[in-house]
Amino acid sequence: MKVLIVGNGGREHAFAWKCSLSPKVSKVFVAPGNGGTANEKNVENINISSNDIQKLLLFAKKERIDLTIIGPEAPLVGGIVDEFSKAGLSCFGPSAKASQLEGSKSFTKDFLNRHNIPTADYKSFTESKPAIEYIKSKGAPLVVKADGLAAGKGVIVAMNIDDAIHAVLDILEKNDFGDAGSKIVIEDFLEGEEASFIVITDGEKVLPLATSQDHKARDNNDLGPNTGGMGAYSPAPIVTEDMSEKIMNEIILPTLEGLKKDGISYLGFLYAGLMIDNDGNPRILEYNCRFGDPETQPIMMRMESDLVDLILSTMNGSLSSDTVEWSNDVALGVVMAAGGYPLKYESGKKISGLNKIDSENIKVFHAGTTTKNKDIVTNGGRVLCVVGKGKSTQDANIIAYSMVNKIEWQNEYHRDDIGYRAILRERE
Repeated sequence: MKVLIVGNGGREHAFAWKCSLSPKVSKVFVAPGNGGTANEKNVENINISSNDIQKLLLFAKKERIDLTIIGPEAPLVGGIVDEFSKAGLSCFGPSAKASQLEGSKSFTKDFLNRHNIPTADYKSFTESKPAIEYIKSKGAPLVVKADGLAAGKGVIVAMNIDDAIHAVLDILEKNDFGDAGSKIVIEDFLEGEEASFIVITDGEKVLPLATSQDHKARDNNDLGPNTGGMGAYSPAPIVTEDMSEKIMNEIILPTLEGLKKDGISYLGFLYAGLMIDNDGNPRILEYNCRFGDPETQPIMMRMESDLVDLILSTMNGSLSSDTVEWSNDVALGVVMAAGGYPLKYESGKKISGLNKIDSENIKVFHAGTTTKNKDIVTNGGRVLCVVGKGKSTQDANIIAYSMVNKIEWQNEYHRDDIGYRAILRERE
């Protein structure tokens, strides 16, 4: 069968690589793909933007694509699944209506509140004056979020009142996030430890996938500005079997029930970004209507089952707990970024050292790369995700960084401490 992956990041490279390993798959196309997908066996890049739904539809019809998998959020919110379904094509992901869970933070907060799903207290605003009055009445710390899609960068954690007010003015007055910031959500700051909990569902049956934890902050010790993610590892030690059951019963299942009550059917991956407090209570920070990035990369390294089988079983209603098997090893991914990310950074820098992989426990997934005169060059903020697999988080960390230290380009930046919480737990 022929598979089309929509997107150009590290998540899509991981999907393309994993699908290409399936005995069912003869060819994988990636639209538009990157420098890494261009070099995978049985994978071909197609020069169509992930947001150009009509061109993607025409391509899928012409090539007789058997399965399309959507990576990023924008085409989901834009209704790509609805358009493909109308044309009789198999397309994996939630509808535009269901994707509002990610497309609008105020929609999600109202939904969570309506269905009594644990989350931070909040209020939504379209004007700066009442927002600033609210900030002064609440005090800090607070979290200020652009309502719409902002490529993972529309969240500002303000530790004092002045920073919260600046965030409001930057989003609503200066229009820093364009249309995504025409409305904001201000919510209470939650303390604890973050974890990513990803499930696959047909709307009725639901299967939790491997747990993971990512590092959103740019700098070591989880300091600095928020990013799309600077690294991730799987499994996440904080998500024990008991915690997993709690998350399912208190958050995931009530969410799917709530969607049904609201007349919304959901099929696809559902990602719950959680904050787990010191008493072991999980609360929702955000929903993504697709796999996370960079969580996808280590999770795909641990998946021993066929990703295509998993998706097909979800689409045909035969999803069950035997559909997926996982390696007992830990996989840890380190994001290598362009210096200056997530603010200003340069592209077009030649990358060296990519051919120095000397272990089957290492995989370099490309995100912001492209090819130029047969060279791989940088083409974005998050450039690569180097994943190592080992018996423990510490082993996986050592293996991943052994490769990170062989790859170079001008003004490259990465964190040195990915997985530090899990490593501390292992030592204790």
